[in-house]
Amino acid sequence: MSTEEHTPVNPTDASQPDIENAATPVADAPEVDAAEAAEPGAAQASTPSGPSDAPAEQSDVPAEEAVAPAEVADAPAEEAAPESAPVSEEKPAAPAPAPRPSAMPRPPAMPRPPASAIRPAAPAAPVAPAPVSTSDAAEWGRVTEDGTVSVREGEEWREVGQYPDGTPAEALAYFVRKFEDLAFKVNTLEQRVQAGGSGATDLAKQAQHLVAEVTDAAAVGDLANLRARLDALTGSLADASAAEAAEAKAAVDAAIAERTALVERSEAIAAQDLSSVQWKKVTEEMGALFDAWQNHQQNGPRLPKGAANQLWKRFRDARATVDRQRRAFYAELDETHKAARDRKSRLVERAEALAPKGVDGIPAYRGLLDEWKAAGRAGRKADDALWARFKAAGDALYSARAEQAAATEAESAPRIEARTALLEEAKAVADEPNLTKARALLTRIQRQWDEVGRIFPREKERALDDRLRVIEQELKSREDVDWKRNNPETKARAGAMSEQLQQAIAKLEAERDAAEKSGNAKALKEATEALEARRAWLNALDG
Repeated sequence: MSTEEHTPVNPTDASQPDIENAATPVADAPEVDAAEAAEPGAAQASTPSGPSDAPAEQSDVPAEEAVAPAEVADAPAEEAAPESAPVSEEKPAAPAPAPRPSAMPRPPAMPRPPASAIRPAAPAAPVAPAPVSTSDAAEWGRVTEDGTVSVREGEEWREVGQYPDGTPAEALAYFVRKFEDLAFKVNTLEQRVQAGGSGATDLAKQAQHLVAEVTDAAAVGDLANLRARLDALTGSLADASAAEAAEAKAAVDAAIAERTALVERSEAIAAQDLSSVQWKKVTEEMGALFDAWQNHQQNGPRLPKGAANQLWKRFRDARATVDRQRRAFYAELDETHKAARDRKSRLVERAEALAPKGVDGIPAYRGLLDEWKAAGRAGRKADDALWARFKAAGDALYSARAEQAAATEAESAPRIEARTALLEEAKAVADEPNLTKARALLTRIQRQWDEVGRIFPREKERALDDRLRVIEQELKSREDVDWKRNNPETKARAGAMSEQLQQAIAKLEAERDAAEKSGNAKALKEATEALEARRAWLNALDG
């Protein structure tokens, strides 16, 4: 196996930048107010209202309701037209200048798009509050002769600006539109709170911003009602914000616990004896821990910087320890493989040099095979390549032996037929009842057997020898039995014992008769049993 193959790809290179700060900038990037970024209406609601952007803010209002304030403002202007007519007659050449309030200048008139162009596409869009009528405007606001506009707050009046170059109706209409803008923002925020889906903290920030806008606002309308509605929203959102903050804290605590578990597992791996581990398994586990860390960092809640940096330092140190040991292990393994590769390369060269010797080189090749087994591993790829060459050299030697064996076997074919014929003739040995003739027949066959000569392959010769050996064993068994039966010494010993048994039987018969006459039952029984035993021995001895 080569160095490249034994050294697995390092998915966690120790030289990479700090993952916490560079590899995954998402985790350390400043958090963006998601509610403000996703809700255009929220950004609009948080923008301070001014005289110059009053018409633009009405562009999101449905056409039927957005045009209504303008009609209210235009109606008094038409009624006031006869009063301003003499001014126009005195200077017919120059058009009348647009009225501008001294404190808050009126923005230039903006062309209104048709109602179909500004109609919202979605029916769920925020609905603008009903426009303030002329009588309501007079109830909440008043205009002095010099164009100063005031708004009623409770029992007191507060100046909100001047509109000296227009009629009182125009002045009130202008500041009424300011109030309607604020009312629209409050109404939109209420609808967002009821609909849900936005963070309570973000909505609370927008509510506080609207409170600042409504307070001392330059507008004519029921500002106290707007402040009361905003106070109610602020109170309800405060509880929701507290619950949201508690959930966020719990999520952060859980995330810290999860990352701590990853750190502790990596430290446990680094603390074990890394000299006897399976590095493939350890590398896979460390890679899985690193992937889990990155996924948690990118998709989990953002941790406090101090805790995140401390956990990352521990995790990084554990990974560095494991990586350092892994590199050292594979460096040593590469050296071992290189030495084994060199030894096996020399063995291959020596094995290939035996090819000219043919069959005579097989013993030397077997010695080289023993050295090969003791040479150690050289890596899978290197081992496979070197073994293919070493085996090819051995195959050449054994092929030569196989060719020689085939030629010898061809020469042994007549011998095999001769010995097979002798085996057929040797079957008559078992059928011969005369042991002397049977032995003579077998001796002749054995002599002819040896005269046939050696047979190759040796396996075939051993098979034929085994068949002849069976016939020899059967004849020997018959001879042993006959010898035991006809042995003179055995016969002499048997005759002497037979005579003794006959004398003992005669004596026991006399004792039995005497006991029977005397009526001694006990003596009769003992004599009868002894007599039967001696007769049984005599029968066994006579065979």
